[in-house]
Amino acid sequence: MLGIKEKTHDIKDYKLLPEGAPYQLIEGELIMTPAPNPRHQIISANIFKRLSQFTDEKQAGMALYSPVDVYLEEENAFQPDIVFISKMRQDIIKQDGIYGAPDMVIEILSPSTAYYDIKKKFKVYERYGVKEYWIVDPEMKGVEIFIPTPKGEFELSSKCDETGVAKSILLAGLEIDLKDIFRI
Repeated sequence: MLGIKEKTHDIKDYKLLPEGAPYQLIEGELIMTPAPNPRHQIISANIFKRLSQFTDEKQAGMALYSPVDVYLEEENAFQPDIVFISKMRQDIIKQDGIYGAPDMVIEILSPSTAYYDIKKKFKVYERYGVKEYWIVDPEMKGVEIFIPTPKGEFELSSKCDETGVAKSILLAGLEIDLKDIFRI
């Protein structure tokens, strides 16, 4: 049949890869994701430090950074840059990964993964109930924050480029100035 793509891999296949293998399983496809560049990692660290400090102070839950596997059913195993899991949902954290949608996912775009973060993973996060999805663009020095509508579809909640403050809806009071995010 035309137009039907057979899924070739599942989580069992993914778990057979050697630890640290540079792959993610996205809608049944094993996608190589090379190590991020230093700029990406600095931006990630800047965001993580602020998020982790905030969630610790508020005793809201746990912030984790990549690499950590997030399993969403049988055909998706992602390694988001940063995730937050609320205190009440920490039972989804298991020894070998996170089983279920984190409450918040933050992805920092890089040339090799931007398509997946903006298109494919976006739709999967939406489908599995992520409550807040941040897309951080180092080139544009911008942040877009998406939250689900009552129908479960992501809508753009806020967007800031170069200046401004990224404000979480999920974690009331979490605000990160873009100059702190993109400080290199």
